[in-house]
Amino acid sequence: MSMSKTTNTYNRQNWEDAEFPILCQTCLGDNPYVRMIKERFGKECKICTRPFTIFRWCPGARMRFKKTEICQTCARLKNVCQTCLLDLEYGLPIQVRDAALKVADNMPQSDVNKEYYIQNIDAQLQDGNGTEAAGAVGRSLAANEMLSKLARTAPYYKRNRPHICSFWVKGECKRGEECPYRHDKPNEPDDPLCEQNIKDRYYGRNDPVAEKIMKRAASLPTLEPPEDRNITTLYVGNLPEEITEPELRDQFYQFGEIRSIALVPRQQCAFVQYTKRNAAELAAERTFNKLVIQGRKVSIKWAHSQAKQSTAAKTDRRFDLAGIPPPSAKPNDYFNLRQEQINVMPAGMKLHQLPSNLVPASAYQMYGQSTYAAPYGNISSTAASTSNVSLDSISIPPPPGQVPYPSQDASRMGAVKK
Repeated sequence: MSMSKTTNTYNRQNWEDAEFPILCQTCLGDNPYVRMIKERFGKECKICTRPFTIFRWCPGARMRFKKTEICQTCARLKNVCQTCLLDLEYGLPIQVRDAALKVADNMPQSDVNKEYYIQNIDAQLQDGNGTEAAGAVGRSLAANEMLSKLARTAPYYKRNRPHICSFWVKGECKRGEECPYRHDKPNEPDDPLCEQNIKDRYYGRNDPVAEKIMKRAASLPTLEPPEDRNITTLYVGNLPEEITEPELRDQFYQFGEIRSIALVPRQQCAFVQYTKRNAAELAAERTFNKLVIQGRKVSIKWAHSQAKQSTAAKTDRRFDLAGIPPPSAKPNDYFNLRQEQINVMPAGMKLHQLPSNLVPASAYQMYGQSTYAAPYGNISSTAASTSNVSLDSISIPPPPGQVPYPSQDASRMGAVKK
């Protein structure tokens, strides 16, 4: 039995005697038949230094034995697990949770004041059922957007692995596969994760794990709405196989009126179309990286029209095969000439006499120098009589094998085909 240096016979009644620990699913393990070793007043709490009942158990095969580190009063004061000291609701460090909920820690640090504060909190919790949080954390627990994005929805049993074998690191382990410790390379000494401390994690200060998670939160992706205001459909992926349309409608009808829902069970996805764009934007904002259906986090994206995508893809592929860029918005600008290329030029100058930096390279590639000069060499008399001649007044033959444009000359089209 452990004796606390700050306790004597008069407050021994405040020592904690519990029947079952307060644990998260990860620390409890995946084994449904857990055998625990219970020891009354076996150790001092590492926060309040009061003796408490410790529990020791093995969470599963090839896992290390775990035990409780703090008393239940301190655990309920911060709403954390007694072993890993992570939040019971979100599975995050205390520093991340308090920063998101804007909770100020006013717990005293000195031994005497801390003991008096813990005794008062313990007296307040005696009337409850032992599951609610106490103090400022219990009053501040509410739904939070950042915590919902960072929360771990499934147990992380990798945290229960055995410690690294020190003999294997030195090359002296002779037990081989029978060694109960892990034969892995240890972390670098400069790694901040090697400097974890229970008290720093509990008080939410200088926690390297929390700093790593907060940096990841700052770089989380966002879902930008498309520029086309006619798009009001959301793509919902990673759905459970047994989900039905009424269940999916119950998740999305709260954001606005739904026009239709197309469920694709084989691909485990669905398309939810709203009647208004504002409702679709609200649904995308509220559900992106937050929505969990039957224990699975679904993916939310904006759906686009397949007809527009297929038409654009076919057009780009047609011009890629011909080796030329697609035509621009101007009717006679077949080579996507720059603005300085389509400006006026002196009267009487032929196109093949233009400087090389103004002639499109695709024209030389398709027709050659001689072929390029022949069809472009003559300028209409009407255009030549003016002081300036524009490229828009000249008929340009199409590339070989391409669909003719309405503005092209039929006689020249025939000559090119021959």
